[in-house]
Amino acid sequence: MNRLAWPIAALAGTVGFLLALVVLRTGSSPAPGSSPSARAASSPLVVQATSDPVPAASGVDFAAVARRVNAAVVNIDAATRGDNRPRSPQWRREFPDDPSAPHDGTGSGFFIDPTGFILTNFHVIDGADRITVSLTDGRVFTAAVAGVDPALDVALLKVASSRPFPTALLGDSGRLQVGQWVCAIGNPLGYVHSVTVGVVSFLGRKLFDETLDAYIQTDAAISLGNSGGPLIDAGGRIIGITTAISSQAANIGFAIPINQVLNVLPQLRERGRVSRGDIGVGLTRITPELQSALALNVDRGALVHAVGADSPAERAGLHPYDVVVAAGDEPVQTDEDLLRQIAARAPGTLVSLRVVRDTATSTIVVKLGDRPGRTRARASASSIQPAAGRDQGPLGLQVRDLDPAWGLRRSLPDTIQGVIVVDVDAAGPARQARIRPGQLVLEINRRPTPTAAQFQNALARVNRAAALLIYDPITEQRYLVTILPDRHE
Repeated sequence: MNRLAWPIAALAGTVGFLLALVVLRTGSSPAPGSSPSARAASSPLVVQATSDPVPAASGVDFAAVARRVNAAVVNIDAATRGDNRPRSPQWRREFPDDPSAPHDGTGSGFFIDPTGFILTNFHVIDGADRITVSLTDGRVFTAAVAGVDPALDVALLKVASSRPFPTALLGDSGRLQVGQWVCAIGNPLGYVHSVTVGVVSFLGRKLFDETLDAYIQTDAAISLGNSGGPLIDAGGRIIGITTAISSQAANIGFAIPINQVLNVLPQLRERGRVSRGDIGVGLTRITPELQSALALNVDRGALVHAVGADSPAERAGLHPYDVVVAAGDEPVQTDEDLLRQIAARAPGTLVSLRVVRDTATSTIVVKLGDRPGRTRARASASSIQPAAGRDQGPLGLQVRDLDPAWGLRRSLPDTIQGVIVVDVDAAGPARQARIRPGQLVLEINRRPTPTAAQFQNALARVNRAAALLIYDPITEQRYLVTILPDRHE
């Protein structure tokens, strides 16, 4: 079993809480107007359970829930050959975790269809050369991969038998409430079919991908090997797939909402992969501070802070600092609303966006592109050194001009014009906004800052709040942060 934690600390721009997360080794929300029952009816994979769900009216009987669901839960073993080179015992002792060496992984899954379709996590079977599925009745099958969605960390497996398989009833994660009782069934640390109980601790938690994640947080005990197993409500309905835990606490776990999985299930079976709509913009949530800093005329919507070159948004005429307040007939309250609505539509779809630009409102029609995968970091910014003896200023940071050699080493696009952050006060406003050395400040309150002198000029014009457009060379993304300066100069 590969017990390495996911390298969460390498993800730039994520909240500090995420540095404690690891994937349980051995990442869209419902479409507007859709419901789990409607999606289940349209998908040949989602079927009713062989027995009625356990009522949860007067009390919670997880013993009954476990009896009814346990047979549908499976143990998954994923074996990888590696490069098959012979290894000496000494070499294996020296390099026990070498990715090129043969290794095994284990996880959990559950049947959602009597013909043999199984849901699990993508990371459980990623790179496997052989996948073995074991049932509670002792039967063992070799599974084929029917479809994968790495972005959501979901995989659909298929096994075949002349006998129907026991299935689990899928619930509606959209109806979950914080404090609601849930249980998890899986194979933690190889202890097959272990049942643990807890409550829903939080809904919509962001862990790895701000644009997609909406994890269910629970204190039901889950461990390595639970990955891919079901999170079940008190009525015996599966409402999530257990996926990740905190490395610093035994009672903080996370599950993918089942409604997100139902949205992509038809694509997984029919195409083997998932396509999501994309318009190629960076979006920011509007806060009162940001509204003040940018003098926005609206207090809701998705603020466009970056438009990709030759993206659907650029071709349609979207500009930085446009505010999208509606997509089709659906209102957009936040940046997350727009991301969900776009991702729920197929690439090639035409979407009408209602846009506020300064004081004017207009409608822009965008033809959606295909959401790209994430790119790997190309360089580390750890070599940045602060300029000695300089005051960190009201933002609590120091900057210097961008020189061509620095940009070349980090493969910066020619379109990036800004100043390099070389030092951040550990107790200053910039640190609280999670700005790091090696990032670039491109604008302050819409004013470009291609040089340190222009940075200071723009900063001197800040009245109350400063909206900084940041470029991160590690993630190759732009984003907006709002800072309240310590003092005005």
